[in-house]
Amino acid sequence: MSNKKLFSNSSKKSTVSKKVTLPANTVNEAGGIAYKLSDKAALAQYAMTGTFNGTYYASDADQLKRTLELANKVDPKFVAKLAVYARQKGLMKDMPAVLAAVVAGRDSDLLVKIFDRVVDNPKMLRNFVQVIRSGATGRKSLGTRPKRLIQNYLESLNDEQLFKADIGNDPSLQDIIKLVHPKPTNKKRSAMYGYLLDKEYNKRDLAQIAKDFENFKKELGGEIPDVPFQMLTALPLKDSHWKQIAENATWNQIRMNLNTFARHNVLTDPKLVKRLADKLRDGEQVKRAKVFPYQLFTAFLNVDSSMPVELTNALQDAAEYSLDNIPTFPGKVYVMVDTSGSMSSAVTGNRGSVTSKMRCVDVAGLFASAILRKNPDAEIIPFDTSVHTNHRLNPRDSIMTNAQKLASFGGGGTNCSSALAYVNKNAGKGDLVIYVSDNESWVDSNHYRSTATMTEWNKFKARNKDAKLVCIDIQPYATTQAHDRDDILNVGGFSDQVFDVIARFVELGNNKDLWIKTIEEVTL
Repeated sequence: MSNKKLFSNSSKKSTVSKKVTLPANTVNEAGGIAYKLSDKAALAQYAMTGTFNGTYYASDADQLKRTLELANKVDPKFVAKLAVYARQKGLMKDMPAVLAAVVAGRDSDLLVKIFDRVVDNPKMLRNFVQVIRSGATGRKSLGTRPKRLIQNYLESLNDEQLFKADIGNDPSLQDIIKLVHPKPTNKKRSAMYGYLLDKEYNKRDLAQIAKDFENFKKELGGEIPDVPFQMLTALPLKDSHWKQIAENATWNQIRMNLNTFARHNVLTDPKLVKRLADKLRDGEQVKRAKVFPYQLFTAFLNVDSSMPVELTNALQDAAEYSLDNIPTFPGKVYVMVDTSGSMSSAVTGNRGSVTSKMRCVDVAGLFASAILRKNPDAEIIPFDTSVHTNHRLNPRDSIMTNAQKLASFGGGGTNCSSALAYVNKNAGKGDLVIYVSDNESWVDSNHYRSTATMTEWNKFKARNKDAKLVCIDIQPYATTQAHDRDDILNVGGFSDQVFDVIARFVELGNNKDLWIKTIEEVTL
């Protein structure tokens, strides 16, 4: 889990028509008037953007408390489907484990149906066990059914996979084995469990990969065994070893360790640099890695200034592949990018010394730049207290270049309606308006019944009767400036999965709460 200290009634579907504008019914975290999301929509928002780290307006504890309150209000079947959706579509890590733990306490039959779709790797297994044992979701013991599911998971791994799963702590794989007591089915598995538990075992029956690793640790000679990267980095390795590690590294390991490789003189070899760059820009490997677009931007921002340009260019190429499924939207598109002060917070929250350099405003700029790449006639409008008009973006520039330009604006208050007011002042015509924001507008709060954003949207609709509005929220605050109705969609997340939902919305409208319907389409 990224934050260990936290873990040591369904709402009716909207029947609001296009012509109805509801009065604001809540106050957001910044003190501005807003619309409260339904319980399902709010929980989905937390599931797709919540990382259980402090944000600009909310603490980590607040996020957990609100998530659990919502999860216990809605139907457990929806919670189960959302856990799967958040893991498989949102690529989230902590939140699916928490939702699965809630399901474990409410309906163990549902847990059986989703367990292997949420717990799909050893890291997710550790997350799930950590959440349960913390008692945060209401129970501290695993219980018979979850224990059996964990045993089944361990039994599904072959000896090599089980060995490679022995990384990470709190809990470690050893802790989990001690908790669930899996029964070895043969001599090799008995030896592997003995090895992992630091007990006696027959060395002849131990898996070859474990033997190779133990021999390498003693001599630090010969070929480096094909073991997880984390098992090697604590050893006193030579530069030649690091070159072997880089040569054998997975796509994600290369992305995350470019600076480490540079420190160990790996990147002094031009031929090896070329091979690493070729792997990074390999479109098929990018897709298999299931990387967030912002994670590539993070790697790009964090690389040392002496990094070979071939590798920085490869990161930019990879980013283009990671956003390959951004749709082309029909008609005129406006993208409103929030550059306000609250957008300066880290997109994954405050994590102390390991807080990401990637801010919400960087992600917003990345999304806008990706849309511009596929929709070159789109108009990008950055705003905070007011609209910034002194920018010029080239659709043919890399999405990282354009994202950096957009992120350089702002730092003022949040005035979401200012972007639409600017378009209205110029009698703009359009078919789709997309906001990328944290929706914490307060500068434009007024004494009218609706938010200023809704007032400006209705003005825009008067000129563009078939236009649609999308509000992408990248922080878990559970309020919005424009309420759901046929022509308005609220969706949360910072992976490219949100664009699939937007494409459906453009085609179908939102007369059936499209985002919630998309989640409910998950089969159990």
